[in-house]
Amino acid sequence: MTHIFTAIVYKEIDLYVAECPEVGTASQGSTIEEAIKNLQEATELYLEEFPLKETQHPILTTFEVAVNA
Repeated sequence: MTHIFTAIVYKEIDLYVAECPEVGTASQGSTIEEAIKNLQEATELYLEEFPLKETQHPILTTFEVAVNA
C-alpha cells in the first residue's frame, strides 16, 4: 500500500531541507531531488516503527506580512 505525502522544501546555506508535515519527518540533501529522496527514505523508516492510522493532507496557503526595512 502506498500513501501520498507532502514535502516542503527550502534552501539553507548550502543544503536543501525537506520536511513532511503529515508525519513530522525531515531530511536534507545537496539538491532538491536528493533532499526529497532522503525524506522518502526517512519517512519509510519512521513508518516501519510508527504506522499511521489515518492521514490528512495539510492545507497549504500563503499570507502577507508587512516588513519594515
